[in-house]
Amino acid sequence: MSRAFVNEDAGGNDRAKRYAHLPPPDDAGFAAAAARMILEAARAGETGAGEEATGFYWGDARLNEHVRAILAQARASGDDRLEQLAERWLR
Repeated sequence: MSRAFVNEDAGGNDRAKRYAHLPPPDDAGFAAAAARMILEAARAGETGAGEEATGFYWGDARLNEHVRAILAQARASGDDRLEQLAERWLR
């Protein structure tokens, strides 16, 4: 394949590292931070990287209470895109 079509910087781990700034998994705030991180990763078109960094997959019911809180905040602040993503999560 021509090098013109090879993106040498396209490593999946690089994207996951951008989303790796979470509290430790045993921290009480981990699940809430993970929910927000996956939604923000989805906003950036990098859902897989957010999933990899958090260990949760899109739509994981264990995060629903946190996603509902994020949805309420998104509605209150007028963040239409975050509202849309949170609603999709909860379907």
